Amino acid sequence: MNKLLIALGLASAVAFVGCGKKEEAPAETATEQHAEAAADHAGAAVEAAGDATAAAASDAADATAAAGDAAATSVSEAADATATAAGEAADATVGAAKDATAAVAGAVESGAADVKEAAQN
Repeated sequence: MNKLLIALGLASAVAFVGCGKKEEAPAETATEQHAEAAADHAGAAVEAAGDATAAAASDAADATAAAGDAAATSVSEAADATATAAGEAADATVGAAKDATAAVAGAVESGAADVKEAAQN
């Protein structure tokens, strides 16, 4: 009878152990989900970084273009001012040359008149 009880005890233990087994979800499923989520987050971060880089490059290009336009405007204004000053200097030189020519002509006439007067005396 002891042998029969031992056999029944072993059989029930094996049955309980066999019934208690649950089929576990494969560990790969959770890992795949985590990997996919990490890949999605990384993709979003890369896309955001790309957008930020493109925006920064666009802003830098706009600032460079604006600085170029401002420099071109300044150079054009400086060239106009230089041309105006050169024109005014040329006009002043012409006026000075006329005045000097008139003074020399007056001195020559005065000298000629003095020589003529001296020759008549």
